Amino acid sequence: MKDKNEELQIQVLNWIEIAEEDLILAKHAFTIKSNIPYRLIGYHAQQCAEKYLKAYLVSKLIDFPYTHNIEVLITLCNNIVNLKDDLKDTVKLSRYAIAKRYPGEYQSINRREAKEAVVLAELTKNVIGKLLEKDGFHISKIPRNPE
Repeated sequence: MKDKNEELQIQVLNWIEIAEEDLILAKHAFTIKSNIPYRLIGYHAQQCAEKYLKAYLVSKLIDFPYTHNIEVLITLCNNIVNLKDDLKDTVKLSRYAIAKRYPGEYQSINRREAKEAVVLAELTKNVIGKLLEKDGFHISKIPRNPE
């Protein structure tokens, strides 16, 4: 039987593993030869940041609502650590969660915006990753899918 600390470690690493998949897909999409789906790059970058923030909240045993709103998640994290300065620009990613993926709300995303979204996802990964490592969560032990 696993102890609570080991179960928590697994839960956090599961969030990170899925976040990493979103980031890998967002970055890989730039290698497509034509018709690059920039709006999907923005979506997966947003998902990466969202899941890293949720991983941190899970690590601190903080409940969070069902939301794709990055600002809401940062505010919840701020109960423990001030992320407003480091991650203030990541709130831009929230607009890629839903509105850019469905007709009626659809707006195009250009290459510059998609690149910025990936940079913001990587920033979130780095900031939250350092916090998790400091707290004893071994991000380097994330299971990887076989090639």
